[in-house]
Formats: sequence, structure tokens, C-alpha cells
Amino acid sequence: MIIFKKVDDITNFLSIAKENGVATGFVPTMGALHNGHISLVTKATIENQLVICSIFVNPTQFNDSKDFEKYPVTIEQDIYQLEKAGCTVLFLPSVEEIYPNGLEGHRHFELGFIETILDGKYRPGHFQGVCQVVHKLLEIMLPNKLYLGQKDFQQCLVLKKMASINYPSIQIIICPTQREADGLAMSSRNSRLTKEQRLVAIEIYATLQMVSNKSKPGNTYILKQSAVQYLTSKGFKVDYIEIANANTLEPVEDWNGKEKIVVLAAAFLNEVRLIDNLLINN
Repeated sequence: MIIFKKVDDITNFLSIAKENGVATGFVPTMGALHNGHISLVTKATIENQLVICSIFVNPTQFNDSKDFEKYPVTIEQDIYQLEKAGCTVLFLPSVEEIYPNGLEGHRHFELGFIETILDGKYRPGHFQGVCQVVHKLLEIMLPNKLYLGQKDFQQCLVLKKMASINYPSIQIIICPTQREADGLAMSSRNSRLTKEQRLVAIEIYATLQMVSNKSKPGNTYILKQSAVQYLTSKGFKVDYIEIANANTLEPVEDWNGKEKIVVLAAAFLNEVRLIDNLLINN
């Protein structure tokens, strides 16, 4: 595995690969890698000749500076895991390399409705920051395929929209959420949970399963409220539980039983914010 830290260096390397028709797959990450990330790399190695992974903790997508400061950094272990998984190239830039003109005054992305709901509502500016860094990384990499994890469902839809406008030739591959044996969605933030919180954290997935199992045509309000009440009783501070159209994230208040839907949840355990989702009839 080759490690690059400078934009010019990786750009020069990739330009040669593209001239030779090498198929490239790209997996953007913020490090603190787990098997969810590695599953994306593994899929990319199957489908491409050259696999690029980036590790960059992007400051512009954190609307809480404390969350940014506490984001786990495990770079040596990350490098080991990527080498083992067959990653070809690792891009490891500094903040100055990605944002040479500073963190202010960046392009605004027109994301429409999808930016105003769920995480867009509770984390204002978050998706603009995500689009800023991924746009920059795609500009550098120009891969054939971009690999994303379904756990960040709304983020996947946001990036699909951004890429369709700016990089229509790049194929977006959304891969299934990877879970621990007890069902908890793998996340870098899980490492911040205490042992006691880790035992409680599985209730998010259990709640999503409950909503899925009880879903039936008709009004969804009571089902969503009972899910919120259940998580609250377990010690969570719930931002949202929503049942939405799986393609647009428009909230579904009365389900016809045929529309493809997804249930999404975001909730805090103390200072740790956990998200998860489950496709219901797909």
C-alpha cells in the first residue's frame, strides 16, 4: 500500500493509472476504522484494479467542536487494517492540504429538501461540510466507483445528489450496514461508549426491528411515538425516529403498504450520538 499526504503527489500517481485505463474504487473515511469500513474496501478490491482509501477527520462537518475534538484517532491500526484488506493507496492529508484557503467561504451546495430534515435539522451545516470534503476528494481521485455504507443513509442520499450533479460518471455503490453480533451498527463512535452504555446501545436496533415488525398500512404516528417512548425509557435522548420514503426521505404519515420505506433513528447515550436505520419492505 502506498501512502500519500500531498494532493499533487496522489494526483500525479492517479493520472498515470487513468491513462492506462486502470479501474479505480474510492472509500472515503474519517479513520477509527472498523469492519464496516473494511467491508467497503473488500468490495472495492473485488470490483476494481486499484482501491483508494482516504483518512481525514473533516472539521467542517462537525457542528459541535467538542465532538470533533473527541473523534477517535487510531491511525497505526487503521493502516494495518487497510493493508490487510488489500487497499492499494491511502490518502492521508492534513487540514491545510484539503482546505488551503481556510475553513470559511466554501461553495454552497444546493441540496434542497433532503438537507432540512432528520440530521439536516439536528446538525445544521453538517451536510454542507460533508459535501465540501467529498467534492474535494472526488475532484482529486476521479474514481470509477465511490463506496458508501448504508448506516449513514441520509448522507448516502445527499452524496448521491451532489455527485449526480458534479460527477455524473462516478458510480455510487451503497453497501449494507455491518453489525456487531448483538445487532449494534458498527460505528467509530461506539468506542466512546462505557461498558454499561454499550449494553444499552443495542436497544436502537431492537427498536428499529420492532417498528419494522409492526409496520402495516395506515397512519404511522402511534408506532413512531411508541418507539420514541421506548428508547427514552431506556435512557436515550432521542433526536428522531422517522418512517420515510426510502428514495426521497419524505416522511410517510400514512403508508399504503407498497411504498418503499425506511425507519431511521438518532439518539444520544450521554454525549455519544448514535444513528441507525432499517429498510422495511425492500
